[in-house]
Amino acid sequence: WFSWIHVDDLVNLIYEAISNPEYKGVINGTAPNPVRLAEMCQHLGNVLGRPSWLPVPEFAVKAVLGEGASVVLDGQKVVPVRAKELGFSFRYPYIKDALKAVLSS
Repeated sequence: WFSWIHVDDLVNLIYEAISNPEYKGVINGTAPNPVRLAEMCQHLGNVLGRPSWLPVPEFAVKAVLGEGASVVLDGQKVVPVRAKELGFSFRYPYIKDALKAVLSS
């Protein structure tokens, strides 16, 4: 899994955490819709108007990253449960919209 967040949402989440006393404890700073890395690459290719990257073989990732390869190959599906419970509103909840916004500015 590939957890991500648009910079505007991250700044707004940090602001809320600082200014709102309801925000206590751990609050995951990630968008509510994590994607698989392949899906993220596909959306990036679509937004750029280019084909997405070919998949990299698992053995190549392990050769380059060693033990750290599990972060890339397995990932973690992190969602902002507490932020959503507190009513935080994400401006860019989907990777496609976030990529378009970043690449158009």
